[in-house]
Amino acid sequence: MKRREFLLGSSAAASVLGLGALPLTASDAAQELVLQPASYRLRDQPTMGMVSLSPDAPPPVLYGRQGEVLRLTVRNTLPDYTAMHWHGLRIRNEMDGVPYLTQMPIGENESFTYEFTPPDAGTYWYHPHCMTMDQMARGLTGVMVVAEPEDLGFDSEQVINLRDFRLDEDGAFLPAYTARGAARAGTFGNVQTANWQSEAVYDHAAGSLVRVRVVNTDTTRIYRLHPEGAETRIIAWDGHPVETDVTRPTAAQPLLLAPGQRVDLAVRMPDDEGQSAQLMAKFPGQKHRAMVRLRATGQSIARDLRELRPLRPNPVARPDLGQAELHEFVFGWTPEGGAPNDGFCGSLGYSFWSINRTPWPGDAAQGTGPLAVLQRGKSYVLRLRNESPNLHPIHLHGLAFVPLTSNLRKLPPLLSDTMLLLKDETVDIALVADNPGDWAFHCHVIEHQKTGLAGFIRVI
Repeated sequence: MKRREFLLGSSAAASVLGLGALPLTASDAAQELVLQPASYRLRDQPTMGMVSLSPDAPPPVLYGRQGEVLRLTVRNTLPDYTAMHWHGLRIRNEMDGVPYLTQMPIGENESFTYEFTPPDAGTYWYHPHCMTMDQMARGLTGVMVVAEPEDLGFDSEQVINLRDFRLDEDGAFLPAYTARGAARAGTFGNVQTANWQSEAVYDHAAGSLVRVRVVNTDTTRIYRLHPEGAETRIIAWDGHPVETDVTRPTAAQPLLLAPGQRVDLAVRMPDDEGQSAQLMAKFPGQKHRAMVRLRATGQSIARDLRELRPLRPNPVARPDLGQAELHEFVFGWTPEGGAPNDGFCGSLGYSFWSINRTPWPGDAAQGTGPLAVLQRGKSYVLRLRNESPNLHPIHLHGLAFVPLTSNLRKLPPLLSDTMLLLKDETVDIALVADNPGDWAFHCHVIEHQKTGLAGFIRVI
């Protein structure tokens, strides 16, 4: 693939402070996102060598609006190559941000302008798809919110970006991955954060209605979550409105939120000032702990969750199961151990994983064909079988699907783009192939993706 040339309009550098929102609107000039080195106090001492969009803060929440054009220029000041993927957005293939599949990597002091119109409202996120393991592990993961045209009745909202960091006692980075971890469940971080805070606290009006957007942008960890201290309802999953009753998570039956997945909660804040609504998490060998506390302030405004307007369904085509064609995929280990050819995008140096028992040969490998070819407009059932003892969040770019059946559990029919496969689980998902292009299809445990558990599906 030859490097494309782009005529860039005049750019205005966006002010990026903390997790403050960066609103995105249609204009002749693209908003500029500058990838750069950063430092932040994750422990007692500042951690150097981080990667963000500002020198001393996490990547901001990017806000756009459903049906409105966004123009985002990513400028790379890092010595490594990069590219930006907009996770969960059903946009044009050439804007998907996958090196060698949809664009060439962005080199140092180079820029690439992404222009797309989000068809769906909801909670999404962005991360690099080149030097993925290194740049994500060092902080380059941010949330993107696509707002609905109408007011739903919330008094405020809170974005929560969950992710780990691997640090030594002085706050310096440990190796982001290990061969042992890559061949198993992944290499876990030892500092769990929400918005880069070990315990984040945010104030919201007592008795108010808060939309809480929770995103797992970690490279490995599956979070086990439940709310406490307030009336709470799940209203959206992976960006799409929940159209069926979903059981409220509890400490005994937590919500599993895998890398890449998102959940939106409607929270009715406590009435008394100083009381908190909490998002609790359970980590191996530890007690439940609050990742986030929403603290009630002022006199109660006495809202009721029943006052909220329902979320309008996104314009996702529903599959015709009577006419659907079946494709099967097996996710597991590989007997081959060679290093994939990832070109400028970094390799872990070995292959452990495979789809249909063939490891991904690498981002820059030539002559690699699609895992399946789908006809545009037709319905399909994809059978996903995990033949390994490890869990795999399988992410499909550019398309939305609905789970149908599992051999291990009952699955609610929630529109999604990332399916968590349990040990020895087989899941059928259904979709309409309505977005043409070559769409990456991979495990979102990044060590698994970068050691063979990846490929692409072609829609023609």
